[in-house]
Amino acid sequence: MYAIFETGGKQHKVNAGDILKIEKIEGKDKSKVKFDKVLVFNDGKKAQIGTPYLDAATVNAKIITSGKGEKIIIFKYKSKKDYRKKQGHRQPYTEIEIENFTIGGKTEGKKPAKKPKAEPKADDKANVNKDEEKEATKTSAEKTDTAKITEKKETKTTKKTVSEKTTTTAEEKKTTAKKDSVKKDAVKKPAEKKAPIKKAAAAKKATTTAAAKAAEKPKSTVKKTETKSTESKSTVKDKKPVAKKTTATAKTTTKKAASKKDDKAEKK
Repeated sequence: MYAIFETGGKQHKVNAGDILKIEKIEGKDKSKVKFDKVLVFNDGKKAQIGTPYLDAATVNAKIITSGKGEKIIIFKYKSKKDYRKKQGHRQPYTEIEIENFTIGGKTEGKKPAKKPKAEPKADDKANVNKDEEKEATKTSAEKTDTAKITEKKETKTTKKTVSEKTTTTAEEKKTTAKKDSVKKDAVKKPAEKKAPIKKAAAAKKATTTAAAKAAEKPKSTVKKTETKSTESKSTVKDKKPVAKKTTATAKTTTKKAASKKDDKAEKK
């Protein structure tokens, strides 16, 4: 079922319950409006066409709101004439909702009224209650299963956490023991190292004092040391031939003794 009507120089095809925007008309929001210029009406069986409009036919509607549409920019331009014109426009409109149609004093196209929900019978109620009980038992069983699964997971996680804690405590004990041993060694070592440090400092001081004394000694002492060194060299040179002579005499004596032994042996 549909109808075609004219308003604001335009034709609209509508059904009952349609919402559309038309050219602005006078009327307040939520007020009812009737359109007399109906061109065509079709009830689903037969179509009635007017010449140009149908007699005693109207489209009944209700105004929802009225406002303005989106802005449209009109720009005029002529080349080589220094002519430019820019203009904006927002077309006013009225939004309506089609309620029904009247033809020949009869209203057609009404919205079907919503039927109230029928209350279920006693047997149906009993069946519904049984179904609800079954669903409740199922849900309770599922909840218990999920609770068991969650408990198992929690026990596993607690065991893991306990094992991790024990491992961490053992590692912490090892680290603390190592730190204690390191601290003890650090306490002992400085006492052992103090003596050699003092000895090294004393030796450095002795060397520095010796060097200072050597620098303070006069040149005469240096000359005496040089003469002593030359005398010692001469004595060494003199002593070397004596050692050679002694070795030579020792060899000759050994040879003579050997020759004498040979002679005695021959005589015998």
